[in-house]
Amino acid sequence: MNKFFYISLLLGLVTYLMILAYIYLFQRNLLYHPSVNGYQEDKINFDYKEIFIQNKEGIKLKAWLHEKDLINKKTIIFFHGNAGNLRNRNYKLNELSKFDVNFLIVAYRGFSGNQGKPSEQGLYEDARSTLNWLKIKGVKEKNLILYGESLGTAVAIETAQNKDLAGIILESPFTSMVELAQKYYPVLPVKFLLKDKYETIKKLPNISSPLLVLHGGLDTIVPFTMGQKLFEQANEPKFKYFIANDDHMMRYDQNLLDEIKKFISFSH
Repeated sequence: MNKFFYISLLLGLVTYLMILAYIYLFQRNLLYHPSVNGYQEDKINFDYKEIFIQNKEGIKLKAWLHEKDLINKKTIIFFHGNAGNLRNRNYKLNELSKFDVNFLIVAYRGFSGNQGKPSEQGLYEDARSTLNWLKIKGVKEKNLILYGESLGTAVAIETAQNKDLAGIILESPFTSMVELAQKYYPVLPVKFLLKDKYETIKKLPNISSPLLVLHGGLDTIVPFTMGQKLFEQANEPKFKYFIANDDHMMRYDQNLLDEIKKFISFSH
């Protein structure tokens, strides 16, 4: 009996260590999903120019620019989530194009046919390169609104630190990837395994620009409580649109659009 117990214990330990090794080695394949089938892909109902923004590593990032008046009107920079491509956001971009703003949506390295492999620092660098591209075009920080969707909320917050922006919009945000991953893998020491930690909540003290948090109470990917916690700890001025019956990829219904429009009008 004792021998059987120790053999079982050893097999369990070996299995656990193998799981740890797999998670550590392939974690970025689990986190980033550039090619996903079945995502929404509506018809494009807006004018845009396809441009390529070169980052510091020489990778050309595919981006779409919807331009009304790049110098005098506000510009929304849209940072998408961890899965899919630019076209999967058409239903959102169709609505944003109706506002009196420009918008620029950029695909990260490894997404939408771009070269490179995504990582936390890589995505941050892609975001900084995007802001620098607009700066060269004469766009001022005070006319920028950073819009982050899911994983893109961490990119938006990182990029917004210590800047005087028109605003920041966070859709379905999470507090940190460590805290979120622990929810999915409660028996694993994710704090020590994770390479890309995206510790958004620790950066909130460095954010002074107006903030709008959007989150659905039925979010099955990021707990709604994370959006609440971020909002509570954020600096003023801050606004929220919390709706009980919406999921992670929020519906762009009239109520949500009205909140975004109101926020755009408020910011600077």
